Amino acid sequence: MDAVKGGILPDCEIRRLMREGAISASPAIEDGQIQPASLDLRLGTKAYRLRSSFHPENSNIDTRLNVLNLYQSDHLVMYDIDLTGDKGILEKGHVYLVPLLETLSLPKDIRGRANPKSSTGRLDIFTRMITDLNVGFDEVRQGYHGPLYLEIVPLSFTIKVRTGLALNQLRLVKGQSVISDTQLLKLHAREPLLYDNSEKNAPLTPGEIRVDQGMFLRIDLRGNGDAGPVVGYRAKKNSHVVDLSKTGHYAAHDFWEPIYRHTNDALVLEPQEFYILASKERIKVSAGYATEMVAYEAACGELRTHYAGFFDPGFGAGDGARHGTQVVLEVRPHDVPFMIHDGQTFFKVTYEKMLALPERLYGAGIGSSYHQQGLTLSKHFKW
Repeated sequence: MDAVKGGILPDCEIRRLMREGAISASPAIEDGQIQPASLDLRLGTKAYRLRSSFHPENSNIDTRLNVLNLYQSDHLVMYDIDLTGDKGILEKGHVYLVPLLETLSLPKDIRGRANPKSSTGRLDIFTRMITDLNVGFDEVRQGYHGPLYLEIVPLSFTIKVRTGLALNQLRLVKGQSVISDTQLLKLHAREPLLYDNSEKNAPLTPGEIRVDQGMFLRIDLRGNGDAGPVVGYRAKKNSHVVDLSKTGHYAAHDFWEPIYRHTNDALVLEPQEFYILASKERIKVSAGYATEMVAYEAACGELRTHYAGFFDPGFGAGDGARHGTQVVLEVRPHDVPFMIHDGQTFFKVTYEKMLALPERLYGAGIGSSYHQQGLTLSKHFKW
C-alpha cells in the first residue's frame, strides 16, 4: 500500500464512532445510511425559508434561526415548513436551511467533508452543509462537537421532501489521505483505474493518462458507449414537483430534453441551463481507495461541472465483462454561452487511501443506484 499517513474512515470505523457516541441521531441511524466510505445524513423535522444564504463563521446557526424580532435587519428566516407530513415543498430558486437529524462529537484527530448524493446532484439541487462557527461550507473541522445543517437550493425543479430523506453524505478523514500523482500512476499500472468507453473497454495506457494533483477525465459528446446517439439531457424550464421519495415514478420526457450528437461533436452550453453529460472514460475504484471529483480550472468561472463528487470503494468494479463505470456530470454554465467539444478535459478525480478496507463495497449488493451506469438520469425518472 502507498505510504500515506491516515485515510478515509470505512463503514466499520463509522459504526465504531456511532457506538462510542461520536455520531448520534434521533431516531437512531439506520444500517442503510452507512456506505462503504461515507454516511448518509437525514433531513430533520423543519425547513427554514431564508432571505439569502449566509456565512456561519461568527455565530452559532441556531442563534441566527431563532431571532425573536422578525424585523431585525439581519434576520434571515422568512417562515418555516413542517417536514414531518406531506407538505414539505421547496420551491425552485429559493434558499432553505434544514437542521439534520445527525449530530457529531468527533475525536480531536477526525475531520469531515460533505457532498450531495448522486441523485441530489442530478436533480440540480444545490446543497451545502453548514456547521457552527465554521469558515467554510461542506467542511467539518477536527474534533467538531455540534449539530449539522443543510442549505438547500432547488435550481431546476420544485421538490417535495420529508423528514428522514438523505440529500447529502459525510465522509470522515484522519490525517493525510490523498495519494500523490506518482502513487496514482503506480496504482494504475498495478490495477487499472481508467478504461476507454468503447467496445474494447481497454485500460488506458500511461501515455493516455494526464495527472496534476489528481487524474483528469474528458467529456463524451459522441455517445459511442451505452447511450447511442444521445449524448446528454437538458432540464426543461417548466416542470411539475419532483417528490424525492418516489423512485422510477416520473416520465423523463416531462422533465428532460435529450441532446443528440452533433456532426462536429461539439455542444454550446447555454447560460443558466442545466445539463446531464457523461465522461469519455470509465473509472474504477478499488477496495482500498475512495475518490472525489473536483472541478477543472474552476477559477475561470465559466461553468460548474458537478455537484455530487464522492465515489466509494467498489465504484465501477462491476461483476461482468465491462470494466469501470462512466462518470455522470451535472453541468451548469454561468454567465456566457460556452462551447465544449468531444474529448475536452472537463474535470479530475483525486484518489484517497482508505484507513482500512470496508466491510462492504459499492454495488448492487448494498442497493447502490448507479453502480453500472452509463449516461443516466436520477433514479426518480423512467422512460
